Order: sequence, then structure tokens, then C-alpha cells
Amino acid sequence: MTRTLAIECNKKIGKKVSLSGWVHTKRDHGKITFIDLYDRSGTIQTVGSGELISKLRPQDVIEIEGTVQKRPPSMINEKLETGKIEIKCEKIQLISKAEELPFDITKESLDLELPTLLDYRALTLRHPKIKAIFKVQEVIIDAFRESLKTRGFTEFQSPVIIPQGAEGGAEVFEVKYFEHKAYLAQSPQFYKQILVGVFERVFTVNKTLRAEPSVTTRHLTEVTTLDAEFGFIESWEDIMDLAEYVTKFMFSRVNDECRPELELHNATIPQVRGKIPRVKLREVQEIIFKRTGRDVRKEPDLSPEDEREICKWAKEEKNSELVFVTHYPTKKRPFYTYPDPDDPDYTLSFDLLGRRTEWLTGGRRINDPSELIKNAKVRGIDLEKSALYLQAFKYGMPPEGGFSFGSERITMDVLGLENVREASLFPRDMERVDVRLSTPKS
Repeated sequence: MTRTLAIECNKKIGKKVSLSGWVHTKRDHGKITFIDLYDRSGTIQTVGSGELISKLRPQDVIEIEGTVQKRPPSMINEKLETGKIEIKCEKIQLISKAEELPFDITKESLDLELPTLLDYRALTLRHPKIKAIFKVQEVIIDAFRESLKTRGFTEFQSPVIIPQGAEGGAEVFEVKYFEHKAYLAQSPQFYKQILVGVFERVFTVNKTLRAEPSVTTRHLTEVTTLDAEFGFIESWEDIMDLAEYVTKFMFSRVNDECRPELELHNATIPQVRGKIPRVKLREVQEIIFKRTGRDVRKEPDLSPEDEREICKWAKEEKNSELVFVTHYPTKKRPFYTYPDPDDPDYTLSFDLLGRRTEWLTGGRRINDPSELIKNAKVRGIDLEKSALYLQAFKYGMPPEGGFSFGSERITMDVLGLENVREASLFPRDMERVDVRLSTPKS
């Protein structure tokens, strides 16, 4: 008999079907046993009897043949898409036996410490609430792609092995490349700028890696970034306009396609009334000083505490859970960032903060090769190692700019997760590459 998915049974009342999936829960009621079976489409209740069904336990993989029937009115479950029907089990086959579980995966929420949650990742990812995180993330990434394709952007795949870091500094992983030294990409920046000279408008969904020696609730060493770059801008604010359009497009898609997942997390799409507020860094720091008395007005960047505070201000004063912070100091931004002609100590750059965290960094880029060379020398970046990058500018590059989202951070803040590792399928950090690096081998 051809396999039927759980959700398809709604249209097969009175018909015989064959279902395959995992046991989610089992409830024994004397001679009758209820099994909630789930597959990729959802969960459905089955009812049957016999020795085999009574011995099943959560995560066993089974095949069931039976008849679809309406549930009694008193047993309808409005929370399930299949909650008005059940399968009267006539035949059952055990396909794969699960070992005894280390914890109860049938609970509405897994009350586990983060290390345990990640130690058993292959199992905990099966929990509906955790699986929902990555459905939301999938829609965010798909919507990023769709929003840019509607604006004439071309997708490309950026190299992971690079000759040097795009941003300078020591936060790169060095790798032995045959007899040479190379690095893992901390950004697709050079390549997306090169391709502006080819396609004008480009984007990439890429793995980027940073050797950040920190273990916080907001940092990972491997992240999935959503990068866009485009040429022939008339103003650096065109870049913010596009970033705002993409962000709102993603919100719209998540709201339309992920209602059940949002409900599982008691989450809502971030509120934005009209345009996202745009505030210069120094103005932000003045606002923080007036609101809290903390004087950070000479700092070159915002701390996590500062980001949370200005997000509170944006929500209270501007009815927006997002805010653009602009004009970061030239010394704190990469060498290719365009300085403000009216105040060269600051850049035509910006971050987008969402709810409590930085989601995106972007800005206008320098397109004059002589300026790039001069800035690179000041920062200790050897552009001879990135000759292809410089080549693109020597042969003509329009005014251009772009931005980069962190998909895990957006997912974390949309769903109200406590730690960005929860928004990474298989998180990498200083302490973990699938297994805990500090755990001694037995």
C-alpha cells in the first residue's frame, strides 16, 4: 500500500491508509493503546491493541495500516491539524527500535540546560518546539533570497578558503593549504564587491567563520550570513532603504508561513511603525546618557547593554522594535568603508539593531582604488595578496555598498531565544564542535 502522510488523512475518512513515522507519545488505557505518530507533515492519533503496540516507546519508527475515522466530539483536539480524526490501527510493523531516551522528549518544552540540549542535538532537534526554530530560519533565508531576486539581484557562492581576512585583525582561522598559508573566510566581502563589477547587484547565503575568543549568548564562530551588495547607488541611504525593504519582506513571510511555529514559542514579529528610525552613533550615546546616566559618549562602539537600551528607546519613543545606528568611527570600520565627506572621522555606515541585538552591518564602500590602497596600508592589509579584489576597482567600479545579516541572531530575537546557539542547528564555538571539546575521552 502506498504511504499516506498524516495531514493527507483529513481527506481520507473511511478509507484504509498506510502511515510511517515516529512514535511521539503512547497512552495505555487498559486493552486500548493510543499512539501519536508523527511524520514530516504533522502528528496524528492512532488507536489499537495488542502486544506489539503496548511495547512501543517514543521515537520508535513504525508503519501502521488502518482506517481513518472521525474522533468522538469529546475527543477532538483543536491544537492538531488532524485533531478531528484518528487511525483505527489494524496492522503495525516496527521498523526501527529506539533506545531508552535520556530525558522526556514528549514534554511541551524541554527543560534542559544548554550543554545537555546540544550534547543530544540529534535527538533534541526532533522536539516540535526546537524543530520550529529552523522552520522559521528557513523562511527567513528563503525570504531574503526572494526579496532580492524581485529587485534584480543575482545569487553567487563565495569561496571559503581565502588569501587573507577581508577586515584585518586576528579573528581568522589559519589553514595549511598544501605548502601555503590560507584562511577560512570571515566574510564574503571582497567577492561580492568584485561581482558588483560583473552583475551590478549580487547576494550570497554563506558560511562565515570568525576566531573570536569569546563565549557569549550572542557569538558563534560559524554563522550563516545573508550578504547583499549593489552598485550605482545615488546615496548611501539607498543601502539602508534596501536593508529595510528586505527586513520587512522577511517579517511578512515569517508572519504568513510560520504561524504555528510562532505560537509554539509565544512569539510575535517585531513591531515597526512606518520607517525604521535612523540615529547617529553619537546621538544614540547621548540618548543613553540622558536615560541611564551611563556616560559612553566617547566609546567607538555600542556595548550589548547599550544596544538593549537604544532598542528600548526606539520601542518607547518611535513605536519600533528596530533601529538603524549610523556613522560609526572610521577607525572602527573596515578599510573599505566610505568616510562621511562632511566629517571624515566617521563613516557612511550603519548597524541594524533588532529588539536587543545587532542584526546587520552595512554601508557605502570606497570605489577609488588609490583610496583603498592608502587605507589598506594604514591598516596593515597587504592588497597584493588580494590582487583580484583590487583589480576589480582598477578597471572601473561604480558607487556601491551593501550589508550583511546574521541569520541566527534574527532567528534568536524573533523567537525570543536566550542564546544564539539555540538558533544554530549544529553550533560551533570555542567549546564545541558537535561534541564538547573540553570533555575528556573515555
